[in-house]
Amino acid sequence: MKRIVILGAGTAGTMMANHLRNHLKREEWEIDIIDEREEHHYQPGYLFLPFDIYEPEDITKPIRDFIPHGVNLIHDAIDRIVPQEQFVNMVNGDRLHYDLLIIATGAKIAPEETEGMLGEEWQKSVFDFYTFEGALALRNKLREWEGGKLVVHITEMPIKCPVAPIEFAFLADSYFKNKHMRDKVEITYVTPLSGAFTKPKATTALQHLLDVKHIQIESDFAIEQVDNDRKIIIDYGGREIPFDLLVTVPTNKGDELIVRSGLGDDLNFVPTHKATLQSRDYENIFVLGDATNIAASKAGSVAHFEAEILTDNILRYINGEPLKEEFDGHANCFVETGGGKALLIDFNYTHEPVEGTFPLPGIGPLRLLKESRFNHMGKLAFRWIYWNMLLKGTHIPFVSTKMQEAGKEF
Repeated sequence: MKRIVILGAGTAGTMMANHLRNHLKREEWEIDIIDEREEHHYQPGYLFLPFDIYEPEDITKPIRDFIPHGVNLIHDAIDRIVPQEQFVNMVNGDRLHYDLLIIATGAKIAPEETEGMLGEEWQKSVFDFYTFEGALALRNKLREWEGGKLVVHITEMPIKCPVAPIEFAFLADSYFKNKHMRDKVEITYVTPLSGAFTKPKATTALQHLLDVKHIQIESDFAIEQVDNDRKIIIDYGGREIPFDLLVTVPTNKGDELIVRSGLGDDLNFVPTHKATLQSRDYENIFVLGDATNIAASKAGSVAHFEAEILTDNILRYINGEPLKEEFDGHANCFVETGGGKALLIDFNYTHEPVEGTFPLPGIGPLRLLKESRFNHMGKLAFRWIYWNMLLKGTHIPFVSTKMQEAGKEF
């Protein structure tokens, strides 16, 4: 009996467990999936938790509910991977041999990387919303906050869901309008990028919305430290931005077990072939989701597209066939713009977000780079799709793993 071991039971790992169990013979392949957590979190929901749009129970469910019958779920902590010997060493001393390894260990925030970020103001006037605990603490803060300077800040790229910080700024604008206190809040969006987003065409659309909503932008800001006493953030050029409430996206890094295993880059992301999703260093190791170092967006839609392509490549690898270089960096993301509206962007390695229709050419029903209530409804509906289809490895009708050019205005 041969064994596949999947590290991580988040979005990417859970999808792979479902895909592979459906395709591999049980009498030939054992599948283990390892995660020390017992709860699966719908991470896009972290954005909505601070604004009382979602409740905690809307975005958390038991991991076991999504692991298919015939896959062995191991709740334990991983010490390291020993790729030369094809073992995973557990903290409890167990050693698991693998014939094929899938790394889906994700990414996490590292506020300790920035001087002062984890200072005395952490979760008092300095918050993140990229963790469940941070989003919940921020919700409690916003319920009582009486206004002042709100700074929404990105430390450095890459980050999970690159549009989430600007979505937070837009939703904050709506939130304070609904509380009849928008005039008491000054919102500033601070980014290390030269504009509102990584892609120029999307930047133009998002900059327009920032202007309309009277949200200031401070670009090219490379943070050096958070001064807790003075309540300012300072960049390496000496620029200072004051805050009463700082909502920051800290440095994102891969799991510590990757650096312990000697498999990661400077940020603990695994060097990965961008089109096949095979490890650059070991042919029987594959990587997907936020754990990779590829230049694709670290978003749930990307993990979804990767999982479908990687399943085919793993079957090809098992059968001794050449891998297909099919992953094109495809991502599509709803961007909440506040007021019950959203944008939709669709892009890949070589194409910027463009106007057009999605998923059907000329029909839609969703419009790209156009703000609409229908897009907002699509964003909210995705939670049901996530729990009931995406995690279970069910193909979403009409949504192609590759970016389609038909129906788009390039």
